[in-house]
Amino acid sequence: MKKTYHGSCHCGAVRFEADIDLDKGTSKCNCSFCSKTRFWKAFVEENDVRMTDGQENLTEYQFGSLTIVHSFCRTCGIKPFGRGETPDLGVFYAVNLACLEDLAVEDLLSAPLEYQDGKHDSWGETPSEFRHL
Repeated sequence: MKKTYHGSCHCGAVRFEADIDLDKGTSKCNCSFCSKTRFWKAFVEENDVRMTDGQENLTEYQFGSLTIVHSFCRTCGIKPFGRGETPDLGVFYAVNLACLEDLAVEDLLSAPLEYQDGKHDSWGETPSEFRHL
């Protein structure tokens, strides 16, 4: 069941809401970006993320296939989410679960977790090693 969570960057300049169904799962990836930032995410549909403050404080970064636009707070550098589009998913957001202020640790730990092998562009596969993610 979807629940509305409230999130922000570290300094609070960027604020958003996200409707997330944690029962649909969360994921961690071993690509160069996600592994270096320890990005733990939930994928949501385009209309399930709403900015509530600070859109003008976001800056963007892209790399690799340019599929995802990574958004960061210009002040503190925290990435609250990324926005992407693929033929099979359409437009989506990858929400940084660490930025959700009202997500209980127990709920996060009980959500299904999938590991993705983005390092080898095998997104549907589990990497051989993932304990560091």
